[in-house]
Amino acid sequence: MNTITRWTDIPAFADEAEEARFWENHEIDGRLMASSVHEADSRESTTITLRFDPRMLSRIKRIARSRFLNYQSMIKQWLAERLEDENRK
Repeated sequence: MNTITRWTDIPAFADEAEEARFWENHEIDGRLMASSVHEADSRESTTITLRFDPRMLSRIKRIARSRFLNYQSMIKQWLAERLEDENRK
């Protein structure tokens, strides 16, 4: 098993099958992973205001309650996921 010690050692993959073959023989070093974990700092947050249609906000809150989440946290999670998708394109 080859150990990845730098993020730059991970190549760009053409597809998921190629990535799966790569990870069959490689693993990420624990120290690299630990050094990459971002610890949230409340001072890094910026407050913004968004206007939602009341019906849309009600639907969002209902979904959040069904998942036992705060609706604002769920919205942030959705935005983070969408940003990742956009960055992959």
